[in-house]
Amino acid sequence: MATASSRTRGGPPLADQSSADRIALDIIERTWGDIRLALPLGLGKPVTLLNALTRAVAERPDVRLSILTALTLELPDMSQGMARRFLVPAADRLFGQYPKIEYAQMMRDGTLPDNIEVSEFFMLAGRWLSQPLAQRRYIAANYTHALDVLRDWQPNVVMQLLASGDDGTLSLSCNTDITADLIKDRRAGRLDFLMVGEVNGNLPVMAGPEAVIPRDAVQILLEDAPEFELFSAVKRPVGAQEHAIGLHVARLIREGGTLQIGIGAIGDAVAHALMLRHDGKTLEIQRKAPFAPDGFDESGAFETGLYGVTEMLVDGLLHLFEAGIVRREVDGVAIHAGFFVDCRAFYKRLRDMPEADRKRIQMMPVSFTNQLYGDEAAKRAARTDARFVNAAMKATVLGGITSDITSGGQVVSGIGGQFNFVEQAFALEGARSIITLPATRTKAGKAQSNIVWSHPHESVPRAYRDIVVTEYGIADLRGVRDEVAVARMVRIADSRFQEGLVAQAKKAGKLAQDFEIPVGWRCNTPRNLDSWIMPFRLPVFPFGTDFDLVERRLLPALDLLGQTQGDRVGMARLMFAGLGAGDDNADCIERMGLDAPDTPRAWLEALALRGALRRSSER
Repeated sequence: MATASSRTRGGPPLADQSSADRIALDIIERTWGDIRLALPLGLGKPVTLLNALTRAVAERPDVRLSILTALTLELPDMSQGMARRFLVPAADRLFGQYPKIEYAQMMRDGTLPDNIEVSEFFMLAGRWLSQPLAQRRYIAANYTHALDVLRDWQPNVVMQLLASGDDGTLSLSCNTDITADLIKDRRAGRLDFLMVGEVNGNLPVMAGPEAVIPRDAVQILLEDAPEFELFSAVKRPVGAQEHAIGLHVARLIREGGTLQIGIGAIGDAVAHALMLRHDGKTLEIQRKAPFAPDGFDESGAFETGLYGVTEMLVDGLLHLFEAGIVRREVDGVAIHAGFFVDCRAFYKRLRDMPEADRKRIQMMPVSFTNQLYGDEAAKRAARTDARFVNAAMKATVLGGITSDITSGGQVVSGIGGQFNFVEQAFALEGARSIITLPATRTKAGKAQSNIVWSHPHESVPRAYRDIVVTEYGIADLRGVRDEVAVARMVRIADSRFQEGLVAQAKKAGKLAQDFEIPVGWRCNTPRNLDSWIMPFRLPVFPFGTDFDLVERRLLPALDLLGQTQGDRVGMARLMFAGLGAGDDNADCIERMGLDAPDTPRAWLEALALRGALRRSSER
């Protein structure tokens, strides 16, 4: 087996190259045409250089390119149907002009040549479910273990998008996560690779001893390429389910403690609920909740404030920082994070933030954020009363959590760092792992429970069961008997599915045969949820949106159409409702290009959309 030091040719640094195509040829030459490329996940991919290298290798069958990465960012599929009608006219506004990553496009088209292979340890959620090549080459690894996978794999090229500081240094910016540790390995002689960078002025310059690197740490640097727009993750609307979950989670967060939250509607709902709590506005809302009490009642303003330690710096956490809620400092830092990818407003706020404030946010490797090893005493002292909040797809009544994989074994996304934070919650005194999920989802017009009896693939084993939160309340599962865990999970399940879960538990001997569902648990219904949340008029987009007013009205209707797709009776009912719809939503119909349908399919689509708009406005 070749050693790391024998993998790359020597030679002077090739800094400040003017052509991405020339750099690609330099990389091929220096690696003898056998390239093992480590790419950061998400935003940190240098797309100009990456695409140039992909094209160069695709034209050279004698050259081999093997890529190990995660979270390849792509725009959503806008090729047909309602998605095309809704997204194409707004694509630039919503997503920016983020360039296509050519290896991903080749994989989708079936044109990826045999001399290029791609493996990921975390995939963009749901985008690669039907792609056998991506599924076969997926690597199951916790985020902190991905570094070990890379070390064993021995990369000879590391490529990254970089920010350029005024003092001549470079910033790893959005991705210190694994790159910082790879650079330390190279410095210590454990790895030998070419560090290749592309500068993009849209990236904020992030501070911190791990985030800033000298220019001589990068052998090949592209500085004069046209700067592409950064990928913008469009915010999803926050509905009654998400707001309810956020309000419940707010009752679990201890003043002066430590916080980690994730991206998405639930993460936004949690951050918004904490801001309401800080302003004294949650007590009335929580008091009117119609669901069975669960015994948790953390409340009051955050006088000392929270300290954030998270693999992903998300917009919700940044808003908490700006609101003065995340402000408890550890060595002068209020937030330590490993990477970020979010909306364009998020990047702008980081770029425009006063330097003194931005220095209180430091980017660190995930070996720091996601685990306690290394300077463990200091981490334990800093991470007091930690609450690690992460989302799941399904949970079993025995406390097993599924977050990344279907029952058929198709990877939806990846485990990422979720288990790392669950493990920390058990290792740290006073810490808790909080898993959030809506109690139900709707598919083909039918409601399905996300709380199930069993699932063949558990992302977090039931031995690590802790706190689970749905819109109907909080279940504390840590250290309790199985019969208690089952009962508590039934209490936060949708009432339409409670009897079935109880029957399965009794059949398995996990509940006594005389167990009865208390009357107070039987009110877990969408109707009761709406009657609780809707009067308070909580914002659909707590932290803003790039959707315009017409698009915001379309979103619930399109969501309803998506839920009904595959249900012929349900679609027929929507079309019938569309026959009686007036002209109140004419602007929405026009926005979707269905005001003058010219084919039978377009006519049916217009009818279904009119019905969905009518039904969603009645909710």
